[in-house]
Amino acid sequence: MSEVYDVIIIGGGAGGLSAGVYCARGKMKTLVLESSSNTGGQCAKTSELENYPGIVESTGPGLMNMFRAHCDKFGVEFQRAQVTGLALDSDGFHKRVTTRDGQTLMAKSVIIGTGANPRVLGIKGEREFTAKGVSYCATCDADFYEDLDIIVVGSGNTAVEESVFLTKFVNSVRMVVLHDEGVLDADRTAQEQAFANDKISFIWNSCVDEICGDELVNGVKIKNLKTGEITDEACDGVFMFVGTVPMTDFLKDTIELSKGGYIVVDDKQETSMPGVFAAGDVCDKFLRQVVTAAGDGAVAAVAADRYVQEEEHWSESVLDAEKDVLVAFWSPVDPKSLELMPHLEALAADKGLRLVTMDTYKSRNIADRYEVSQIPTVIRFSQGEPASRLEAPAADQLEKLV
Repeated sequence: MSEVYDVIIIGGGAGGLSAGVYCARGKMKTLVLESSSNTGGQCAKTSELENYPGIVESTGPGLMNMFRAHCDKFGVEFQRAQVTGLALDSDGFHKRVTTRDGQTLMAKSVIIGTGANPRVLGIKGEREFTAKGVSYCATCDADFYEDLDIIVVGSGNTAVEESVFLTKFVNSVRMVVLHDEGVLDADRTAQEQAFANDKISFIWNSCVDEICGDELVNGVKIKNLKTGEITDEACDGVFMFVGTVPMTDFLKDTIELSKGGYIVVDDKQETSMPGVFAAGDVCDKFLRQVVTAAGDGAVAAVAADRYVQEEEHWSESVLDAEKDVLVAFWSPVDPKSLELMPHLEALAADKGLRLVTMDTYKSRNIADRYEVSQIPTVIRFSQGEPASRLEAPAADQLEKLV
């Protein structure tokens, strides 16, 4: 087998770099794979950043450079690569990560932090003025437009809710809507809030044909979809709320994704594939911000570390054991488990067997692997395979195991 990493982190944005710090500081052999020439993800494309706690004022690239330096301090390895596939190895533990250039990398755990990109409509001027008057995040950039006039593109829940939020800062919001007058794609509550807000007005049956400006945005060209007429509208900024696109194409048919293509995770950031975790904007979540991505990365890293330790302990103490082993799947807060444990210890001592205890809450992956649904459940392993099993046994039944 080629070199095996304790963890491979796919993506070098805020979530991936945060995970890198925690993993490497925890003495895990850590590799970050990043498809771009620079790390930092979407945050590295943000000109100003004022809402990361403890960092009163910074640029996105500046903050991400600090994240990267923190990774370097603890010895995180970085490699530029486009990941094309992820699979569980035949041993059920190791993961195979394949890249576009033909590499196959092996890891005991994987953290996915590939992020999500704002959906780009391709409007003339959109890319040129990104971060120069074109924004995709009201929470990030609203205060930069205080007392100014802005255009919002979109009419779904996000567009309407963010427009209402923006009115706390800006002078006016004009929403450009594809539909007939009075028709929005948002839910009724969001619509009522928007229609009742004096700072919000609507340009119906229209789309933005071009975003204009010199060094910064100073206006847009609006096209009426019914008449074809194009009019000029002055503005100081354009917020695009037409959805995001998660970077999960390489994961289709591999792990569970939401309808929108985001990764479904649990409270430990674990995906449907054991030992594979996700962090940041690629997750199916409520808020996508640098600070939440960093938090996800920390959780995923600690969970990955514990997963690897647990699996290695299981292999060493049970699967590779020369003698038979009794494994008790239990809970330290379950009365039946506590009552049975002294009898199990006595049986193991009498028969010269090793007793291994597995807390089913902490070791859910292993419990599920052996279809443990009741506690306590005791399984005797011989040469790494289950040889006998008792579910919720009484003390006088334990002899049946041996």
